[in-house]
Amino acid sequence: MGFILKFLLSAIITYVLARYLPGSHIGGFTDAVVLVIVLAILNAVVKPILKIIGFPITVLTLGLFLLVINALIVMLASYLLSGFEVDGFISALIFSIVLSLVTSVVDMIVD
Repeated sequence: MGFILKFLLSAIITYVLARYLPGSHIGGFTDAVVLVIVLAILNAVVKPILKIIGFPITVLTLGLFLLVINALIVMLASYLLSGFEVDGFISALIFSIVLSLVTSVVDMIVD
């Protein structure tokens, strides 16, 4: 039950953020559900590879490069999905930061 609740809340959060953050556009709630699934798959498959490749830069920047990796994941999701679009790197960075913060708060409340 908790998984379904977190999934639906993540889809709602993603939909609201994509609607109201500048530079991000989403078609509808169904696109938000698909976006959450695609982001989960990309975070499980691509993100560990990017972390390993970017480890030296991550150490040099004291972990700030992980924000760049998150923005790249959002841009890749935008490229893969026709119903979701970000205008550029800064928009993807803002979207990923706000999504991470809000999702963290929701996870603390739901657990």
